[in-house]
Amino acid sequence: MCSQPPRDVDDEYLIDDILEAIPLMSQDTKVLCITGGEPTILGWRLIEVLTAVSRYLPDSSLHMLSNGRAFAYRATAKAVSQAGCRDLMIGVPLYADIASVHNFVVQARDAFDQTIRGMMNLARFNIALEIRFVIHRQTVSRLVQTAKFIARNLPFASQVAFMGLETIGFTRSNLSVLWIDPWEYRDALREAVTMLAAAGMRVMVYNLPLCLIPEEIWPFAQQSISDWKNIYMPECAGCAMKAQCAGFFASASFKYSDHIRPFDTVSQLPSFSII
Repeated sequence: MCSQPPRDVDDEYLIDDILEAIPLMSQDTKVLCITGGEPTILGWRLIEVLTAVSRYLPDSSLHMLSNGRAFAYRATAKAVSQAGCRDLMIGVPLYADIASVHNFVVQARDAFDQTIRGMMNLARFNIALEIRFVIHRQTVSRLVQTAKFIARNLPFASQVAFMGLETIGFTRSNLSVLWIDPWEYRDALREAVTMLAAAGMRVMVYNLPLCLIPEEIWPFAQQSISDWKNIYMPECAGCAMKAQCAGFFASASFKYSDHIRPFDTVSQLPSFSII
């Protein structure tokens, strides 16, 4: 929705390009994703985009990523709900169950309160919500507690995604304070996933290879990395589970777990149900 990394130029022409492209897209398009920068800073131009999608691609699912803060204003949530998109889900990150941690991660005062109010307004206007928890060294200590918070306070969420870290952009320049071997939090991830599943919530695990997570939660793992940036490490050669595994972001080639290992045979997935 804007140039990345941001430039000190007016790039609103990108929205005009998008509005010209939407009518040309195949009506068989299954899913569109709106990412960013933050799309809500476009104001009414975002509503133009959503309205165009609803008009020209009425049967397509639309997934929009947002920090959720603008939806703390009821008028914003209401306007999005009235844009006419039949199947819209908004993915909003929640980095902790307490304000101090979430605000530190996003480096914005009052962000936690605004994000929670935004989530509640999305529910108020019947907009599907995906809660995203990116696991890194600054958030991992609140992983289980955040799962409890979600189950108790945000049960209306359509799905919850626990996400492995992509080591790109500012993450790479802050790697020493962000990166943690997924092997270290595998037990906490198992507890968080099974807790939410037991509460009747739809749960997904993104961006983590199967050999780094407990087998009990394999049914929740998704092949979530876009094919153009999806790789496998040399240690994965000959792994019988490779076809079912998310693998790695290409940016991870310089830093990844010491616990990667191939499986000799295809494992039987445990009989957990994804609600």
